[in-house]
Amino acid sequence: MSDQQETWREFRDAVNMAPAKLEKWLRTDESRAVGARSGGESVGHRSGRRIVSILRTKKADLTADDYAHMRKVVGYVRRHLAQRPSGDVTDSRWRYSLMNWGHDPV
Repeated sequence: MSDQQETWREFRDAVNMAPAKLEKWLRTDESRAVGARSGGESVGHRSGRRIVSILRTKKADLTADDYAHMRKVVGYVRRHLAQRPSGDVTDSRWRYSLMNWGHDPV
């Protein structure tokens, strides 16, 4: 399996939100309220918009930069999942941050 194929598979495993659902989430106040800021928009929120674009791009049209971002998403989701807090995470900043990166753990 090529690196790109492996990256695509891992990305699709990590991103479990459909593009429309992720777009809808990114319009919420909860989405905008979490994450490390780089200027006005959080890094995760900006990543979510990029993920939507990647998901809507034909696989054959993905660029090297797209694949690099996909690897970044996979790494973030894996690290963040390993830090799962105890208790109900339904309305947690932890979950909201993951959702900005396209992964809903609930």
